[in-house]
Amino acid sequence: MPKPIITKQQPETAILIGIRGQYQDTAEVEDYLKELAFLTETAGAIPEKFFTQRLDVPDPRTFVGSGKLNEIREYVQKNDIDLVIFDDELSPSQLRNIERELKCRILDRTNLILDIFAKRAQTAHAKTQVELAQYEYLLPRLTRMWTHLERQRGGIGMRGPGETEIETDRRIIRDKIAKLKDDLKRIDKQKAVQRKNRGKMVRVALVGYTNVGKSTLMNVLSKSNIFAENKLFATLDTTVRKVVIGNLPFLLSDTVGFIRKLPHNLVESFKSTLDEVRESDILLHVVDISHSSFEEQLDIVNQTLIEIGAIEKPTYIVFNKTDAFRYTVKEEDDLSPSTWENMSLDDLKKTWMAKSNGQCVFISAKQKDNIVEMKDLLYQKVKEIHSKRYPYNDYLY
Repeated sequence: MPKPIITKQQPETAILIGIRGQYQDTAEVEDYLKELAFLTETAGAIPEKFFTQRLDVPDPRTFVGSGKLNEIREYVQKNDIDLVIFDDELSPSQLRNIERELKCRILDRTNLILDIFAKRAQTAHAKTQVELAQYEYLLPRLTRMWTHLERQRGGIGMRGPGETEIETDRRIIRDKIAKLKDDLKRIDKQKAVQRKNRGKMVRVALVGYTNVGKSTLMNVLSKSNIFAENKLFATLDTTVRKVVIGNLPFLLSDTVGFIRKLPHNLVESFKSTLDEVRESDILLHVVDISHSSFEEQLDIVNQTLIEIGAIEKPTYIVFNKTDAFRYTVKEEDDLSPSTWENMSLDDLKKTWMAKSNGQCVFISAKQKDNIVEMKDLLYQKVKEIHSKRYPYNDYLY
């Protein structure tokens, strides 16, 4: 009997849309769209083309102007595009209007990130948090979502709750939201008991932008094998490991990565996961030094730490991926200001050592470069807290 032929489903194709605001330059918008392309690839689609438009404010009806929308429509029809993804959150009316004009599936940045979180969630806790965020996103968009689902199911942006029953209405959604919030409260209580049972060991949390190498660093420090890959949001659930440096034990946690324009619903629903950050004694802020916008990413993480009430924690910056750092040598007669692109790694080290009062370290977790210096810094900071907490154990050091 011949074996059945299994056809592999083709990845969906997407075009990405962004606008250039009044105070933005072209390079900045392109960098944002490259990140959106990375998100698109992480979700499983193929980004084919970028479209940008210079607008002081988005069009309230269709986000971009009518001329640009016509250009996008022509490209979608000519190239049989599956998805059009916008680098901002769209209002329910904008979603309806754009979908009516383009006659294909429309996603905004928030929906795309929610889809990735739904794909990545493994534990009951993470799944509950993601489902809550999805329903809260879905509620004001219910009419548009269901009219679309009548003619096509599945695909990126369609993963998650309520895909099969068209009778779902706002009342049912609100009931589900209330139930999920109750479930999260119950899980949060269990998590709080777990954290309390860990005793008074010093706790260190890794924080940072998504895909900066936190999980790789966690594996190096804890000698474990936590999942790490070159994709966004590889880690959703907080992982805690006991680490010993010298003779000093402490707990190290790896947390979900932050990102520009992180959906508010996700910040809210993941607050319990971020309790690991709030309740830590020390934060290691991991930064990808090889990324052209690493300073902006650093600021975004700091803003998120402010949002969750953790900005006052003792924080030490770990500049990672020094092995991937690249720069263009500046000509001797070039009098223009030095920028990230033409500063050497040594120059950047001097600048940031001064900015952070020396409380930073430059490493490559992947190549294990300068890990000893980072461990020494971590040992000293953990020891300071440990000796205050256990003053009679000074002989251990």
